[in-house]
Amino acid sequence: MSVDIQDRLLSITGVVVRWLVYVMLLLPAIIVVATSFTPGTALTFPPPGFSLRWYIAVWESSLFMSSLGLSLRLAALATVCSLIIGLAATFATDRYVFRGRDFVRGFLLSPLLIPTVVLGLGLMQFLIWIGLNQTFIGLLLGHLVITLPYVVRTLTASMVLFDRNLEQAAMSLRATPARVFRTITIPLLFPGIMSAMVFAFVTSFGNVTLSVFLSYQDRITLPIRVLTYVEQNYDPLVAAVSSIVIFVTVFTIFLADRLSGSRSVI
Repeated sequence: MSVDIQDRLLSITGVVVRWLVYVMLLLPAIIVVATSFTPGTALTFPPPGFSLRWYIAVWESSLFMSSLGLSLRLAALATVCSLIIGLAATFATDRYVFRGRDFVRGFLLSPLLIPTVVLGLGLMQFLIWIGLNQTFIGLLLGHLVITLPYVVRTLTASMVLFDRNLEQAAMSLRATPARVFRTITIPLLFPGIMSAMVFAFVTSFGNVTLSVFLSYQDRITLPIRVLTYVEQNYDPLVAAVSSIVIFVTVFTIFLADRLSGSRSVI
């Protein structure tokens, strides 16, 4: 067999394997979304018809809508806070040499090494100790802990690829540090910032394990609401709510990609 034929076979095999991976990743979401449009009361695929009755039912459900609003607010606030803290911490550890710098980096990434169940239990005990258990602030702090490492990792990678000569060139033209940061540093890091935003928002919005320990009374996030609903009911309403989660996630990624003006988010 000639080298050209071998290369062609390898290329075709690579394309087939890549598309099989795409199908395996997308098929569960496609099935869930398709099932949510069924007019019947049973979860069937393919659906026997098309109806929006279950999306209307979600809209009319005060429990699901309140949980959706809570999850969106929580994810947005956790994203903003983790971006602010993560950008400051990453900038400090990248630009300055100080005692304990490696410890700070390891500490910021440490939640990735701890099982989420153990982390949730520890956070619950800690919040009880400081008097913030069963509060929105406590829930926000918990989500900040799990989103911050993703922001730090993404921004650290962006900092490594950052060309500091551009900043030095601006300073040589008598630009102030604040102006250099605003007009040079932030625009160049913007794709990385948007990628970090996506990771943080999606991680917070879809979190289940940690939220089980920190949710309380009527402050129940949407994934936990779905989990408790499935324990007693099994109808297309669950598929409709899950489809909303998928739509929000895809919209967040698409919006970040459009705002950053690059494909680095995906």
